[in-house]
This record gives sequence, C-alpha cells and structure tokens, in this order.
Amino acid sequence: MINISDSALKQIAKLKSENGHEDKHLRLFVDSGGCSGFEYGMSFDEEKPEDFKIGQEGIFVLVDPTSHGYLDGCSINFDDGLTGKGFEINNPNASNTCGCGRSFN
Repeated sequence: MINISDSALKQIAKLKSENGHEDKHLRLFVDSGGCSGFEYGMSFDEEKPEDFKIGQEGIFVLVDPTSHGYLDGCSINFDDGLTGKGFEINNPNASNTCGCGRSFN
C-alpha cells in the first residue's frame, strides 16, 4: 500500500487544475538512473489497465506494477514550508537515498 498525505493530494489537485490535466492522474514511477541507482519520477498520464490506483475524492496517483514493487509501503507528502522540498517520498524499501531526495537504491 502507498500512503498519500492530504497535503500531497491537495497539491496534485492544484497542479491538475493549473495545467489543464483534469482528465489525467499523477503517475509515480521508478526509473533507472540518478546518483543512487534508481530515481523517482512523476508525470500526468492516463490510467492503464494494469495500474495500481491510489487516492480519494477524484485525486489519484497511478503506479505501474514494476514501480509498485519498489514503492509498496512508501508515503508521499508535500511540504511547501520555508524549507520545503515539494513532494517527498519516504520509502522504507530504499537501502540508501541521495541528498537530492529523488534517487535511491
């Protein structure tokens, strides 16, 4: 299971509205690369039949089956405070993470 905080859901809704993506969902994925071996990615996309769909009240995050194996158990938050980094992914499956917050292994 992937947990999405209220602040992340609100930011996703805001981004959908501001960028004309009302008919799409935020896709969270894992790709090879980054300074630690894998990196997180996000984009707006249409739902595919094999996707995991997590969210509520019309705001959803899509995760493909391969990425889900790396992301199961993680939590997604959005921090826009004074030192906020934007979207933050806390992934208990990552053995190492990079200071950039986007890369892990």
